[in-house]
Amino acid sequence: MERKIENWVKKIVRGKLWRKPLISFCNAESTEILPKIIPNHLTAEDVLPNAKSVIVYFIPFTEDVVKSNVNGKRPSKLWALAYIETNKLIEFINDYLSKKLENLGFRCAKIEPTHNFDENSLMSYWSHKHIAYFAGLGTFGVHTMLITEKGCCGRLGSLITDAELKYGEIIGEELCIHKKGKKCLECVEKCPVNALKENYFDRRKCYEFLIKNSRIYGFFADVCGKCACGVPCSKEISNSHKYL
Repeated sequence: MERKIENWVKKIVRGKLWRKPLISFCNAESTEILPKIIPNHLTAEDVLPNAKSVIVYFIPFTEDVVKSNVNGKRPSKLWALAYIETNKLIEFINDYLSKKLENLGFRCAKIEPTHNFDENSLMSYWSHKHIAYFAGLGTFGVHTMLITEKGCCGRLGSLITDAELKYGEIIGEELCIHKKGKKCLECVEKCPVNALKENYFDRRKCYEFLIKNSRIYGFFADVCGKCACGVPCSKEISNSHKYL
């Protein structure tokens, strides 16, 4: 079953915006801790009674997408388009997986790729990043994003199901250079509005900047991504300051 799901996702993710995706599975019980650390966060059981697993996948952006967003204060048009198109892709993948699994007799609950957060607290009702962490896809960087073996530049999607799958394990080592004890903090230096610090993230300041960016290209894309682009963890796990 796990191999089928992996192949289904890999078959869909094609084109000039994306590299080959990473796919893993999280025990639904792992989500029970999330309401204790993230206010108002849901558990898998809250969304789908008798849930057993969460399918989670990371769709990494190509070098062209990442490079386009390295310079300047505002996000590149290609980065904004990649955000929009990847959210559409995640919705399609979840629709596709749901139909496949339902045909096999399993129930599913689809999770929106984005904008599933409280606008007052700016905290998510469902954190794809934390699900991916529990599934062993990566660890958190200083920039609060998940660093995977294919870097942090990309989008995460997830789908809850009552199918019992083989679960990934939390990675036992830090993938963030700074958290490993080496000097970096390049993500902090690249934040255009100083919302990011070594031990603090000003969600409100970041969000306000995203909203300012949201319509600069004539379509709604509340993006930035500057802290993720042109840094050692953009496209890979790095033990040194290796750029794009």
